[in-house]
Parts: sequence; structure tokens; C-alpha cells
Amino acid sequence: MNPKGLTLRRAQNLRRAMTPPEIKLWQALRSQKAGGWRFRRQHPIGPWIVDFYCREQKLAIEVDGWSHNMGELGRDERRDADLARRGVRVIRFGAADVMENLDGVVETVIAELGGPRAPAS
Repeated sequence: MNPKGLTLRRAQNLRRAMTPPEIKLWQALRSQKAGGWRFRRQHPIGPWIVDFYCREQKLAIEVDGWSHNMGELGRDERRDADLARRGVRVIRFGAADVMENLDGVVETVIAELGGPRAPAS
């Protein structure tokens, strides 16, 4: 299988194995709480898979903690730098922040997107 196919298969597996903080944030992003912006979950961008992605604004959201602390040091920084070269902004939240302050996390996401999405005319 080619690298792109492997990345897609890995993204599908990650969608089925989301952590509790990722599930909680996904439920909020899918609802109207996200200011009308559309998100994808476990979305591949090049060789990377971001937790959540707003394609319209090229914004990736990462939930750190439950699985991100297991990797090698500096991996997230290299990944974020590569995503930035691809024109993708990355914002990160700790798993505890999502679990304990979901409304604040969603407000931060909406602010990063420039406010609620204007209705289509």
C-alpha cells in the first residue's frame, strides 16, 4: 500500500479509537456551539493526521495529553512546522482543558476562526 493509503487507513482507525477528550470536543464542534464552522475529525494532511480540521480556515486543532505525551520529544514541533509550511495553523489544548473547560476551549476556537461563521447568502 502506498504512503497516502496507509495514512488514510490510519486516520480511519483513529476515528474509531478517539480518546474521551477528543470525543467530547468532536461533539461540541459538530453542534452549533462551534459558531457554524465545519470540522473534520482525524483528518490527513500530507503524512500527518490532525485531530480536527477546519478546511475553510486551514485550522488544525490538537488535543494533547492522553496520547501525545507518549511520542518522542520535538515531534509535535516538527509536525507543526511542516503543517505551517503547508499553510495550516495549529492550535493545541490539553486533554484536561477539554474535559474541565469545554466552553472555554470552544470559545477560543471560534475566536481563532475570527468569530462565528457568517450565514451563506
